[in-house]
This record gives sequence, C-alpha cells and structure tokens, in this order.
Amino acid sequence: MDAITLELERHRFASIAEEMGVVLMRSAFSPNIKERRDYSCAIFDGAGEMVAQAAHIPVHLGSAPMSVAAALETLPMKPGQHIILNDPYAGGTHLPDITLVSPVFDGAGELAFVVANRAHHADVGGRWPGSMGLSEHIDEEGIRLGPQVFDEDVMEAITSASRTPEERRGDLQAQLAANLRGVARLEAELERRGKDVLDSCRALQAHSERFMREVLREVGEGRWSYEDALDDDGLGSGAIRIHCDLRIEDGRATVDLRGSAPAVRGPLNVPRAVAVSAALYCFRCLAPPELPSNGGYMRCVEVLTEAGTVVDASYPAAVALGNVETSQRIVDVVFGALALALPGRIPAASCGSMNNLTIGGDDPRHGGRPFAYYETIAGGAGAGPGWEGQSAVHTHMTNTLNTPVEALEHAYPIRMVRYARREGSGGAGRYRGGEGVVREMIFEAAATVSVMAERRRFAPYGLEGGAPGVCGATRLVRARTGREDVLEGKVSVEVEAGDRLIIETPGGGGYGTPDDAGGDST
Repeated sequence: MDAITLELERHRFASIAEEMGVVLMRSAFSPNIKERRDYSCAIFDGAGEMVAQAAHIPVHLGSAPMSVAAALETLPMKPGQHIILNDPYAGGTHLPDITLVSPVFDGAGELAFVVANRAHHADVGGRWPGSMGLSEHIDEEGIRLGPQVFDEDVMEAITSASRTPEERRGDLQAQLAANLRGVARLEAELERRGKDVLDSCRALQAHSERFMREVLREVGEGRWSYEDALDDDGLGSGAIRIHCDLRIEDGRATVDLRGSAPAVRGPLNVPRAVAVSAALYCFRCLAPPELPSNGGYMRCVEVLTEAGTVVDASYPAAVALGNVETSQRIVDVVFGALALALPGRIPAASCGSMNNLTIGGDDPRHGGRPFAYYETIAGGAGAGPGWEGQSAVHTHMTNTLNTPVEALEHAYPIRMVRYARREGSGGAGRYRGGEGVVREMIFEAAATVSVMAERRRFAPYGLEGGAPGVCGATRLVRARTGREDVLEGKVSVEVEAGDRLIIETPGGGGYGTPDDAGGDST
C-alpha cells in the first residue's frame, strides 16, 4: 500500500475512534467524563490487535488490548452483545476504569472488528468516596467485574454499589452509545468496501511495525539501566524501588522491570497491563507523530515483569493508585534509561504524579443527595534539549483536562478560591522545568477528602546538569480553629464546612547547566 493511501486509512480509522469519544463525552453525566474527559476509545481487529485509537488517555490505551483479549478469551462474541469488565487481573487498570467491548461482524457473520471504550467512573463503591483511598485489599476498592455480558442485571449491580447510582447509569449508557456509534461506522465501511477494509488494517499494522523497528535501529544497540523510587504506599512502606533494564537489539526493545520492589501493602501495586502500557507510551513518544498508533508498533516492545512485584500485581493486592501513580514512575525510569541511550534527546522528568483528589459527602443544596468527585491535578512538564518545560499541564500517562472551576462549583458544594501557577516550582537549568499549580478550595459542606499523590519526597529529576523540580505539598486549614496542617502525600481526612484545602503540585525537572545560558538559571 502506498504512503498516501496508508495515511488516508490511518485517519479513516482514527476518526471513527475520535467520533466514539465525542459521543461518550457529550452523553456522559459526570463532570469527570464530560469535563475532564477521563475516557479512551479504540478499534481492534477480530483477533484483538489494535487497529487505531483516539488521542485519549495513554494509561488506558496501552492496556486496553489486554482487556479486549480477556473478553475474547472468556466469552463468545455475538451480534448485538456487549462485554463489560474492570478486573485489574483481567487486563483492567483499577476498578473505577470500566471497559465496554462490542463486536462488529461482516456480511458473512465473521468477527471483523471489536470496538472498546474505557471510562473512569467517579465512584464504584468501596470504603472511600471516589473509590481511591488507602486500601490494602482489592475488595476495599469497589465492585470488581470479570468479563461478562452487559445487561440490566450488571447495570443494577454497578449502580447499587456506587454512592451516586444515577450518575453511574448515565455514564454507562454513554459508554454504550459510544460503542454503538463505532459499530455502525465500521459496519458501513464493511458494507461499502468489503474485505478491503481488513486488508487496510493489516497493512497499517505492518507499516507501524516496520516504522518502529527503524526508530529503534536508529537508537542503536545496547543495554542501559535506570532506577527511581515512589515516596511510599501511605501505610509505612518507605521508598518503593522501580528499576528498569533496557535492551535494544535488531530493531526490538526489551524493558525489564523485574528488579522492582515486591508488592506493597498499600494501593500502589499495578497490574501487568498498566506496566506494559507505561512502557509502550515511552516508545510511542520516541517515534515521530506520523507513526500509526496500533498493535504493529507494540510488537516491537517486550515488557518483562515478575508476578507479585509492585509492577505486576497478583490478587488480592490493592491497585487503586498504581494506575495513576506507579505508572508515572515507570515512565520516569524508562525515559531515564532512554536518556542514557540517547543523550541530548530525552527531556527531564515531569511532575511524576496525577495528584489525585476525591471528595464525597452529602450535598445540602440538593436535599442531602450524595455526591462523589474525582479529579487529577496538573503539574509541570520536564524541560528538554532546546525547550522550557510547559507549566500547569497534565503529563505522560494522564491526558485529561482540568475540571473547570465553573463546572466544579455548579456540581458540588465546593468553592474554588485560588487556581494559579506555582511560581518557582520548576527546576533550574539552561532550560527551566515547567511550574506546577496551586489549587485552593473551601468546602461548603462536610465531606470525606482523599489526596493521593506522589513526588512529595523524591523530586522529579533534572538532566544534563539541570536541577530537579520542587516536590508537591498538601495543606489543610481548619475553619473552626484556624490551624494549618501539612498533610502526608497520601491521606484521607474528614472536613467540615469552611475548611480550606491547598494542593501544590510538583514542577518539572530542569535541563542543562545554568552556565550554558550565561549563568542565568531563570
């Protein structure tokens, strides 16, 4: 297939995935999906290999093939049937991320495609509002679903488990609408073009594989290692080692994470699907934008993990934060190894945390109706060879937006009093790291608040002489006493009306020595 046709086919399939995402976003009930756009959509061939994805959430998309594989292996696909799952041990990420898988059949009744979307639900039950607390067992984190047919009984099970059942039902119906749009578009393509559609998929996947092999050959062959650490698991673990041994040989990369720490008591363990997703993301970043994002390039990267470690969780390990925090540190160590392989090409570490905030309680504005709120908060991007790091952005494994102040205050009994760049938080260097943010809010009702964040102890690293970014911090001011407390990086607290929460997120690392810029590091 010639280059122009390949490019047309790439955009044809990607546009279907993007359209699915638009349907999901516009149909959803929760601000987390509608405003923050914490969802992802993709298309797979009949064997479960990715054909195309929308430009959505990296941690979702790299792991989605394992969810699709689990669905295909567990249940026979039937026309008009949809498979739902969120089990982290069956290709899932963490329990709030619910995946819906739908088949597409050709005119002969053969399975031609599978469409899937994954959306983060603001509450799926568990001990803490938002389903993101200091859990020690997967069952504390909410309802867990292995691959099963999506029907009214499953809908009832999910909504009954959640503190916000109406919102869950609306978001699930939005996921269904998104998949139905993808099915309709692909059925139309099959009717119009027949088997040429499938030939195009195979050509795109083969092209992507060749493309990535050439990218890796340009890196050169060798072995490199890098190590970093998570602050702690919130339950007394201390530093948690994340280690990467990288080998590139004959156009293939092997990312060996088996030197990482054993599983921890707290919720920072990640299922293997998330570890694979984080590694794949790094190599997708290494390639030019025109690389088609599909299963072809994924064939070139092998990820090695050991079951029972923090990067390959086994039941019943808690995983709520692994998807959002440990995934970021895996990215940091893979990029750290690549920086040794490609000096002068890789940026310094970014914020390194999704700075997770969940708030739940009863809203007095609506007769005491329960609410559950979840968001990730932006930080600073790492500087690179030739550029300053961007400030106040979501980086790496998260690709969500911020929750607009107007939407937050409309939906919840919360008042935002400050939202600004955190000046001076970016690491110094010839090119300065991006600044984090300050997000300060006052609660207008009693609530349970959980802040689950990293890079409060170990700062985002600089490169080539650049300084690290400034660590994050969380403070709580009590209205009744005026007392201000500095909170741990991972904490759940009860607040009263009038209490004030201040979250300061980390900046990105700097790049290059200040002397390279004539001695001016600012």
